[in-house]
Amino acid sequence: MTTSESVSVQSEPAVSGSLLRVENLAVRYGAAQSLFDVSIDVPVNSALAVLGSNGAGKSTLARALSGLVPSSGGKVWFDGKDITKASPTKIRRAGLVHLPEGRGVFPGLTVLENLRMALSTQRTGKEESLDHAFELFPVLGQRRKQLAGTLSGGEQQMLSLARALMVSPKLVIADEMSLGLAPKLVDLVFESLAKMREAGIAVLMIEQFASRALSFADQAIILQRGSVTWSGRAEDAGEELLHAYLGGATAA
Repeated sequence: MTTSESVSVQSEPAVSGSLLRVENLAVRYGAAQSLFDVSIDVPVNSALAVLGSNGAGKSTLARALSGLVPSSGGKVWFDGKDITKASPTKIRRAGLVHLPEGRGVFPGLTVLENLRMALSTQRTGKEESLDHAFELFPVLGQRRKQLAGTLSGGEQQMLSLARALMVSPKLVIADEMSLGLAPKLVDLVFESLAKMREAGIAVLMIEQFASRALSFADQAIILQRGSVTWSGRAEDAGEELLHAYLGGATAA
């Protein structure tokens, strides 16, 4: 096993209650730099909203934190350990789960098969995990034999969240989970994320509906051209600030 595939035991700088800590993270795609010195802190059982227009670097941040793209600078600590160079598999096993833009399910498999796949590396307690998922999301229990590709968009997102819960995450990165959904289904996604928080899971939310995200989150940052241009308590990000940084389309 190479060093890049393991989670370092280097201790994180002392920050009380910090689950995810990012210092001066930078990402390059060839000659182009996508993220510039991004620093964030996500305490245990909290929610951070990451806002910004298209191309601001939001999804790049998510992919870098989950190990899908390499960083070119900075440090990432998760649950007290340095995961800056860790592989996506190691990061997921450590408890940081990335739900990428899109549904994140296998459309040709049933709901139950999708959930069982998420449990493939779990040796014990599989039935208990399934029961817990169906308890949190009863509609999935009703549709357990239905192909995932025939579910509504909101139900597919619910299934994606349930799959994440199967690995007992400590933090979930929810990347544009409401994208393309009707308003009622957006409500369903936010209700599902709220259930995750009630279960003690922290959430890093990348979201197009800024006002909804701010109502859900404790803290927020705004990205512009790969840099953090504002950060603070979610309740302090008023409409004037959102319009100044995001414009009317994304501030709605």
